[in-house]
Amino acid sequence: MKKQKSVGRLVSCIHRNIHSYLHHHLEKYELGSGQLHLIMILYNNDGINQETLAEIINIDKATCARAVKKLIDHGFVTRQKNPSDKRSYQLHLTKKAMELKPILRSILKNSSRQLLNGFSKNEEDQFFEYLERISKNATHLI
Repeated sequence: MKKQKSVGRLVSCIHRNIHSYLHHHLEKYELGSGQLHLIMILYNNDGINQETLAEIINIDKATCARAVKKLIDHGFVTRQKNPSDKRSYQLHLTKKAMELKPILRSILKNSSRQLLNGFSKNEEDQFFEYLERISKNATHLI
């Protein structure tokens, strides 16, 4: 039986497998794949506010708020008043989160290495170019 070519089916399959991999490797650190993405953004943008974080990841504010609350509850992030704008709060990584940085980067690097196994450097570059274009095109689906 011939399978229909479907971007959605393939992306969904990849997403499910990555999610399972991350769940397996992150559960001992009390992290989910959603929180991992936030922490990785905060490693490069420590001190940003929740609204900016939601914009960077392209998720709604409520989803971001729930994920940040989990990070706070598990001791990975603190929320502090912004000294220059008392109405907003800055998100800061804790020592616990900083100590996990090399481990989390290794988990992500290993997953990417496995996903790109057998690809030449040129194929990897093309693949990422195609993914960027697909991602951009996807924003116009709504």
